[in-house]
Amino acid sequence: MNWQLKSFPQLSTSELYTILKVRQEVFVVEQTCPYLDADGKDPQALHLVAWDASSAQAELCAYARIFIGDAHTPSRIGRVLTTNHARGRGLGRELMQRAITICQQHAKTQPIQIGAQVYLRDFYQSLGFIETSAEYLEDDIPHVDMERAV
Repeated sequence: MNWQLKSFPQLSTSELYTILKVRQEVFVVEQTCPYLDADGKDPQALHLVAWDASSAQAELCAYARIFIGDAHTPSRIGRVLTTNHARGRGLGRELMQRAITICQQHAKTQPIQIGAQVYLRDFYQSLGFIETSAEYLEDDIPHVDMERAV
């Protein structure tokens, strides 16, 4: 896997197109959840991507969008995904561990927040996140807010 962390301006047009395409494949098509993925927040985020360089054309396998906290705001990890063809290889765990490390390196004193799909609650708990909200529907999918302490 070739892991890359880029700010929005560092993404090539092709990389951005691939990221948006894969996010739509996973969150809109696969989960049958129509929602506005291009929410205007990508320019403020860091983009963590795992590319499988073993194929002739590098394929995106895992992705997360990261917002680094400041003195008044926690860090936040979102749009976490592994593609269908890459699942079952531990990439989701590696992706989250890398994202957590990035948040800790840039905002050492801030907790990390996520809005987790309920079916992934145990996975995120295994990474040190605890629930901070009751279940709620976001785009008709049950979610729960979670936070990882400093």
